[in-house]
Amino acid sequence: MNIRCLGCNSIYDSSSVFRRAANGEYMLMLTKSRCRFDINGLSMRTPSDALILCDGRLPVVYSAEECPLVCDWICFDAADEKEFIDSLELIYNRPIRFADTDFISELMRNIASEYYSLGSRRGKMLENLMRILLVKMGDAINKNTDSEQTTEPHYAMLAELREKIYRNPQMKWNVDSMAAYVNMSRSYFQHLYRETFGVSCIADVISGKIEKAKEILSETGCTVSQVAAMCGYDNEEHFMRQFKKMVGVTPTKYRKQV
Repeated sequence: MNIRCLGCNSIYDSSSVFRRAANGEYMLMLTKSRCRFDINGLSMRTPSDALILCDGRLPVVYSAEECPLVCDWICFDAADEKEFIDSLELIYNRPIRFADTDFISELMRNIASEYYSLGSRRGKMLENLMRILLVKMGDAINKNTDSEQTTEPHYAMLAELREKIYRNPQMKWNVDSMAAYVNMSRSYFQHLYRETFGVSCIADVISGKIEKAKEILSETGCTVSQVAAMCGYDNEEHFMRQFKKMVGVTPTKYRKQV
């Protein structure tokens, strides 16, 4: 396998649009935020914590979905590994939900570190790491297929709820209201939400609020107090604490940086 280029924790603003011709080169992406893929005329909204492997036979256009696109990605060719890749029965050009994103992200960081190293065994290390990455993706596909009958009926409802959460950060979301929205018990809803998206429902609610806050801070002159209210916070100090915890800086400092 020959890696052409890669990136880890890459961040692209919401206006960025990327076009890839059908060049036969694979592209593997781990999404850390929502994005949109258009592959051969088919448009797909891809959630965060998803893997997508484009096989290079179809033109691809991808872009951010309302907020900056954050992702890990690797472009590679594997003409000499066709038999190995075929044996994994991978799914191409379609997002695959993946719960253990920390493992995959760490693995991709290790690949990037080795890619830029000058070690004498660099080529062999990269080949082995890429094989592990693809095998792990194959395992995730098989797991999704095995559990499809139990999880798939609920996925559309959960995806609809998640989109509503991100579109309406000002709403007073709590576990009970979210569980009622999809007509599930509180405990089963929490379990299934985490299993489906790899994050708790409350953590997702907070992420949606903070992403919206970043957008407002970047594009408007609203005060911090106004931003907090627009994102559903009754307490400005609570908003500032959560914002700094997730972004690393205060809302005021974030606005100065963008």
